Amino acid sequence: MTESVYTFLSVLNNSIVRKLINSSSKACPRCGKSHLEIALDNYIGNRDKNRRCVKGRLVSSAVKYALGKSGKAFGVSEEQLKQGLNDPYIRRGIANILAGTATFGVTKPQTVGAPFLVVWNYTNACNLKCKHCYQNADKHSLGELSTIQRKEIIDQLDQENVVTVAFSGGEPLMRNDFFEIARYAAKKGIYVSMASNGTMITRSVATRLKEVGVGYVDVSLDGAKPETHESFRGVPGCFEKTIEGIKNLVEGGISTCVAVTATKRNLYEIPKIVELAKRLKVRRIIVFNFIPTGRGQELSDIDLIPTERELLLEYLYDELAKGEIETLCTAPQLARVCLINSQKTGRDIVAPTHFCATDFSGRIKYLTDFIGGCGAGRLYCAVQPNGLVTPCVFIPIVVGDLRKQSLNEIWRHSPVLDDLRERGKLKGRCGRCQFKYVCGGCRARAYAYYQDYLTPDPGCIREIEEPSIEFAGELGVMSAKAGGR
Repeated sequence: MTESVYTFLSVLNNSIVRKLINSSSKACPRCGKSHLEIALDNYIGNRDKNRRCVKGRLVSSAVKYALGKSGKAFGVSEEQLKQGLNDPYIRRGIANILAGTATFGVTKPQTVGAPFLVVWNYTNACNLKCKHCYQNADKHSLGELSTIQRKEIIDQLDQENVVTVAFSGGEPLMRNDFFEIARYAAKKGIYVSMASNGTMITRSVATRLKEVGVGYVDVSLDGAKPETHESFRGVPGCFEKTIEGIKNLVEGGISTCVAVTATKRNLYEIPKIVELAKRLKVRRIIVFNFIPTGRGQELSDIDLIPTERELLLEYLYDELAKGEIETLCTAPQLARVCLINSQKTGRDIVAPTHFCATDFSGRIKYLTDFIGGCGAGRLYCAVQPNGLVTPCVFIPIVVGDLRKQSLNEIWRHSPVLDDLRERGKLKGRCGRCQFKYVCGGCRARAYAYYQDYLTPDPGCIREIEEPSIEFAGELGVMSAKAGGR
């Protein structure tokens, strides 16, 4: 197994293969597709329109060779690869990975050619008044993009093989052109998801979401009872509307997730939220790290201490192992918890990112260094309502402007994104940690507390076990504010 993996990596890092794939992203004038798309079509047998394209055939040979080696490395047959590549989203993802390897080489962790996921804060308008809102959402802000500009951004995402766009906010449904843009993205072949507070999702809205191609919605729910949820969300009566919204989505056949922001105020209610989610028949729960940014800057005292976060992650792993519902977390330490527990139990259940969890069936140790941990600027980025790009919705650092620059230019040439991708630049405990490639710590938390995205994640239990000398003072100040951290 080890030899196969290293053979596969050496193939991807081969300079000739990299150059050939790197030159294949532009559309072919004869076929209208990029040569990389042609190569993947050829691999699965869709050859009729592409036989006359010489460059496409050359790239096809390189891609076939690379995919063949990857199959042997990870125990996937050619038939299974071809079956997977028939899924347009998987095909986008593979094209993205190949482009990333051609551009950046094989890296630990791996950087893709363009963000797999773009989280688009579609508007600053919202009908709730959440105390912990990272966006400080309220009303439509000045400078929000026009519908035409939004379509131009979708065109860029399509061109760069972005797999998923997740519309967030504010509340995306507060803008009249949301359905038009969601349909436009779905028709381009981009997987469309949405983050919502659920209160505006009536049966008819759920039906329309399905019709325009929204495949996944996560709904914020911060309590299993009205008092808890509404104390966060700031509007009396919103709990029942949120529950109704979830029911309407599930009944409408849309993949639905419950999103919980974990704080001291609801930590011990999270198991009840999980049970409620099971009764509502949702497929997934994502527990969000609380990040003191936006309106949440004034609420650092409700942040979990590392011991509380560790207990939460252990609980989420146990629920994940049961298999009744997928329990994920944006805290990258979940990947470490999964890895350690898998080594103890012999089960290879792991959450390499907060996007998914899976059983790698004996191959986990060969993969986690390449796909695990914080994905800010490496696997995903955020777009603001005015077109500005940030590494993550929780890191308010502007790295580009889609009104003036291409996504390709921003993704490949931003010094900030380069920093976030290079785990060797991490400082203190995170930089020394044996799990830095699997986890890497939450860069948003580091920035929120230290104003430096390369400093240690103060929410990690390992930071308490062996605190970084150079950040011990700051950690002590934060502990005092949080009441025991």
